[in-house]
Amino acid sequence: MSEHLVAAGSGRPHRPLAIISGGASGIGLCVAEILGNRGCTVAILGRDPARLARARSNLEAQRIVVVAHTLDVRDSAACAALADALVAHHGPPLWVVASAGIVEPGFFLEQDVAATGAQMETNFLGTANLVRAAAPFMVAAGQGHIAMVSSAAGLFGVAGYAGYCASKFAVRGFAEALRIELAAAGVSVTVSVPSDTDTPQLAQERPRRPAAIAPFAGSGQPLAPQVVAAHLVRTAERGGFISAPTAQLAAIARLQGLVSGVFARVQMRLLRRNKR
Repeated sequence: MSEHLVAAGSGRPHRPLAIISGGASGIGLCVAEILGNRGCTVAILGRDPARLARARSNLEAQRIVVVAHTLDVRDSAACAALADALVAHHGPPLWVVASAGIVEPGFFLEQDVAATGAQMETNFLGTANLVRAAAPFMVAAGQGHIAMVSSAAGLFGVAGYAGYCASKFAVRGFAEALRIELAAAGVSVTVSVPSDTDTPQLAQERPRRPAAIAPFAGSGQPLAPQVVAAHLVRTAERGGFISAPTAQLAAIARLQGLVSGVFARVQMRLLRRNKR
């Protein structure tokens, strides 16, 4: 992990800050455990106060320094206010992990229009709101890791998940553009594309999957959230962009990433030239 930052005006080293949305359960909570055990102060964010309280107790039992805040990432003003407050108390974040997300399975033409909007607002706009609030502090500090949780459904379409796929493709596209924009500032961007992961969200989703697509959408054993979280942190630390936690997903991501990787390098060169 990068060296500890120095608290503004104090001259004393302090624990690096990790801000994690969706930090009360699943992949987000596992990332909090990893970074907390490596010396970060972890700020876990979520909409459910009871779940946040349980997660905080879990982390504190591991002697992890943790703060928990109720936050709806769809509220951009609330994201900005919380980021300002966290930075004022803890210094600029070394990590920002956008893990909050929802899924509403159902065939597009049979599904209420609100389901598509809800997934886009939480999964994509919620991710963008958190990053917009926190990234300027990372740029000013000249370092940091931004990690976003997309999905295998952000690599290829899955019938019965049109709205979810759209939101997770949006996260991946957002991450691709952002890594180009922030590369020169010393801030890395990584996006995770896991398949089914054993989380509370999966438990709620499975009974609502369209039966016709279940043999495809539910094929294979779910990944452990600890595995996904550990792969995401390792990938981010080495400056990698796509965190694909299985060999099959890695192969799919590599094939799809060939063209976008070329485009990214061309754009990075153009931006560097423009700053000369």
